[in-house]
Amino acid sequence: MDTHLVVVLALLAAAAAAEAKMSADYYSKTCPRADRIIADVLAQKQISNPTTAAGVLRLFFHDCFVGGCDASVLVASTAAARSERDADVNLSLPGDAFDALARAKAALEVECPGVVSCADLLAVAARDLVTMTGGPYYPLRLGRKDGLSSSPSAPDAEIPHANLTVSRLVAVFAAKGFTVQDLVALSGAHTLGFSHCKEFAARIYGGGGGGADPTMNPALAKRLQEACRDYRRGPTIAAFNDVMTPGRFDNMYFVNLRRGLGLLATDQELYGDARTRPHVERYAANETAFFADFARAARRLSHHGVKNGANGEVRRRCDAYNGGPRG
Repeated sequence: MDTHLVVVLALLAAAAAAEAKMSADYYSKTCPRADRIIADVLAQKQISNPTTAAGVLRLFFHDCFVGGCDASVLVASTAAARSERDADVNLSLPGDAFDALARAKAALEVECPGVVSCADLLAVAARDLVTMTGGPYYPLRLGRKDGLSSSPSAPDAEIPHANLTVSRLVAVFAAKGFTVQDLVALSGAHTLGFSHCKEFAARIYGGGGGGADPTMNPALAKRLQEACRDYRRGPTIAAFNDVMTPGRFDNMYFVNLRRGLGLLATDQELYGDARTRPHVERYAANETAFFADFARAARRLSHHGVKNGANGEVRRRCDAYNGGPRG
């Protein structure tokens, strides 16, 4: 049997085994108002800061892609130990997203201390904010435990970077047990949020002959060149991933790719590659299909590498282990 297929089957089997220990009503007796508490806190945060949804969704992906969905990305570095937050790819994770989760966790601890894990909170928060911004609702099984370690080096090796080729993206997702269709559907999360100029500077300044990437819409390239002119002096300068409906979870991300309006190279190349283009075309033409496939892939991702039993704990604070710093 093909080695890659064996790995994928093993990952799927492990996910199924972990999911079997989880349930949709996991907190029905121990914290029956958990869903309501989380939703209320997130709604208030999203109203006050509309970029919260994109930030939390990004935290969810970065967490699950490194060691599984165990809230290890939420652990803060200390003088004694560095955490995933110190990885280069995670330095731009928005503080507002961490704050949203800290507020929700604090509210949960008042209602039912030591019961709801940060890993479950992050999975539910990402789902709820997708729904709040117009995207699909998908059911989740709960019962994840919070991880007991957080590696400062793993994220840079495992999380997809903005300059990867489609072939490399396919390989990265396959290593986690996800298909090409899953890759494209999950990439649709870029319909929310923004990217910093340094992440797409090569596309607008360093294309053929020193000009913009010819696959980018010329009008967009010109606007971005003007907006990012001083990005080296102001590293926080950014642009919306979806220039048409940046605050709404919809299929416009895929429509934009057909028009050359993709921001990151990895986004636009999904339309240029024969393996991924059919899925882009399908989602651009059919938002219902995109929502269904995104919901399925996001739910599967939420069960990737989950911790159960003695492999984890339920943190009292999402940014610190219960037993204090770990080296």
